[in-house]
Amino acid sequence: MAPPSPTPAPARFPPLSAFDPSARERRTAASDLDGTLLASSSAFPYYFLVALEAGSYLRALALLLLAPLLLLLYTAVSEPAAIALLVFATFAGLRVDDVEAVARGVLPRHYAAGVRADSWEVFRGCGAGRRVVVTASPAVMVGPFVREFLGAEVAGTELRTFAGGRRFTGVIESVLVGERKREVVQRMFAGGTNFVWFLAFSEHLSSPWSRSNKKEAYMVPTNKRAPRATPDALLSRIIFHDGRLVRRPDPKHALFALAYLPVGFALALLRVLISHHVPRSLVRHAYRLTGIRLTVRGTPPPPPSRGTPGSLLVCNHRTAVDPIMVSIALGRQVTCVTYIVSRLSTATSSVPMVALTGDRKVDKARITALLESGRDVVVCPEGTTCREPCLLRFSALFAELTDRIVPVAVEAAQSTYYGSTARGWTSMDPCFFYMNPWPGYRVTFLPALRLEETCDGGGRSAVEVASHVQAVIAKELGYECTGFTMKDKYMKLAGSVADECDPNGKKLA
Repeated sequence: MAPPSPTPAPARFPPLSAFDPSARERRTAASDLDGTLLASSSAFPYYFLVALEAGSYLRALALLLLAPLLLLLYTAVSEPAAIALLVFATFAGLRVDDVEAVARGVLPRHYAAGVRADSWEVFRGCGAGRRVVVTASPAVMVGPFVREFLGAEVAGTELRTFAGGRRFTGVIESVLVGERKREVVQRMFAGGTNFVWFLAFSEHLSSPWSRSNKKEAYMVPTNKRAPRATPDALLSRIIFHDGRLVRRPDPKHALFALAYLPVGFALALLRVLISHHVPRSLVRHAYRLTGIRLTVRGTPPPPPSRGTPGSLLVCNHRTAVDPIMVSIALGRQVTCVTYIVSRLSTATSSVPMVALTGDRKVDKARITALLESGRDVVVCPEGTTCREPCLLRFSALFAELTDRIVPVAVEAAQSTYYGSTARGWTSMDPCFFYMNPWPGYRVTFLPALRLEETCDGGGRSAVEVASHVQAVIAKELGYECTGFTMKDKYMKLAGSVADECDPNGKKLA
């Protein structure tokens, strides 16, 4: 009796490089996400961001401590069981609205930074009619990024809710892996639709498509250092985003961000005390001893002489400490006007803060009185911060106040925490900037506007003057001028879409 023939090994799929888009027309494409369209095969950082931003620092810490068990469960026991536990620890009890806000305002920046250039180029090119991303991650988490930046449909794990659909239970019907993934894909492409399938190297042997020759499939080799797609290569550009963490929270970065909090808070307190109690002329040097790098360029305006009005320092807005840094770079006290003033922000600020009301006449009279009293006033006409290299539209109110206008270009360097937020506790924004280990600031004083460039002296409209100052600051920083406003930012991060196109027609998001 002849020995039984060995079971043939599953056929390996050809690599992505073997894909020939010109071979024949393909109208539909389906792809995995982690390890395929994204260079990294780990989705843990995105779960961590949801736990942190939609939950709390304690939830994020618990998830981080659970990571070794999750890894063991994933590699030695069951991938679906590990994902189910990860989902439960992340989502149980969270408000649906909070998770959706994080998926809309926080996650897209981190997802977009990890898109592989080669797989995205192929996926975008071959899916002329329909593109679908199939992932084990919850659809509520990846959906906004996939739809807006990849232009694809999403097939992801669905989560159960309670309290009338307002909160997540953390329980899932089934994880979208293996046979479950095959069933979903077959249902989506029912009717004999021809499509090409792209999958990660880690799945190319266990994939259900390895047992079927009905569909064309390609394997994306593992390469965490694969070149990333440029921001312009995606279907949208990120202008507005939220969240405290600057870097993608891989386990080691996530551990540092949480473990460093007590040290960072103590360091922030020290830096705030320096701002308040060290003489203005020495603050810059004391800052350097604590790790803050403050670079000053240009020629600051001279202090106003007795009986003359002060200068209006018009700067772009990067963080909540912009006026403080301008004051230190100037070497003298200034007054800041802002729409948001709280007890905590007043306590941490070393410059006087005057609240604006939103009423044009009242605000105009209030700022004019400050200038006439001989004070230098710092104003940020964008009205809110922007983290990307872009300037929002400048409000024209400042141009109507005085002819003594000095443009100031500011640029902030933050390595761990952002000193601004839209959804979080905004009063803590200065503290989070000061908590960075090695923050930096560059303040550039540009030439004051000539008389003929102002409203009264040159007969220009306030809008023209505001646009001119915006362009001057943008040129100095190498930033892009946009027409977005503070309202657009908060509408975007709150769920409403404020679309604008650049000169090439690409949608800004």
